[in-house]
Amino acid sequence: LVKVYFYFFNKIQGLKMNVITNLKKGRASIAVLLVCSMSGAYGSGFHTQNGGATGGAGGDVVRVTTGKQIHEALCNRNTSETPIIIEVEGTINHGNTEKVSGSSCNTAEDKIELKDISNVTLIGVGQGALFDELGIHIRNSTNIIIRNVHVRNVKKSGSPTSNGGDAIGIETDVRNVWVDHVTLEASGGESEGYDGLFDVKDNSKYITLSYSHLLNSGRGGLVGSSESQVNNGPLTYHHNIFENLNSRVPLVRGATAHIYNNHYDGIESVSYTHLTLPTSDLV
Repeated sequence: LVKVYFYFFNKIQGLKMNVITNLKKGRASIAVLLVCSMSGAYGSGFHTQNGGATGGAGGDVVRVTTGKQIHEALCNRNTSETPIIIEVEGTINHGNTEKVSGSSCNTAEDKIELKDISNVTLIGVGQGALFDELGIHIRNSTNIIIRNVHVRNVKKSGSPTSNGGDAIGIETDVRNVWVDHVTLEASGGESEGYDGLFDVKDNSKYITLSYSHLLNSGRGGLVGSSESQVNNGPLTYHHNIFENLNSRVPLVRGATAHIYNNHYDGIESVSYTHLTLPTSDLV
């Protein structure tokens, strides 16, 4: 059986909840819609634990307009742990993104690579930051904040390809990530070459997705790459809009997830939030 817990605090007012449960073959699929007002919700989530996510606070602020410049900003730091705030404006795509080398970075040419680094904020400013057909990949990194960006049409097949088809992919020993006020979208499902919009796997912990919009994809996102991978989480999903998605909003495998105040519209799957394995907790 899947353990499912709902904790409601006295700060929640005007709570409206709709829960649909479908038990089949030893699995529980839970559909949850929470609409309420909660004081102090902004900036909350599991990313605040384990030392918290402060990103590049206190570091240099660098303004960039290309993917290559993002990688250069990472590689020009003194060390891979030197705090930095990277302000992004304009369209980031394959045409302006290159692999850059340095002792404080580990970049790639087909994605924005935040790998083997710490203490970084990537934030859209000005007229906005659009990552067009180019995914953002976080791997073996700690204390990362991504805010105010739009990532669209990242493909795993067809042309061009990037990041395994994930708009934002988080994997391999990642800690303390806050993704906030982002738009993640595709233009179809797996048959059109797309994968997940927000995937978390391979021992990644203390992660929050908040105030974001995920839309027009076959797959919203997952926690855990398979049912044998039970080393992810805890995670928080709050104040997000899941729109025109087929499934995985999210699919939680073997992890603790705190999911509240999200809005679901045009979800094709029978259940909104799908939990598997005895160790999956919805808090």
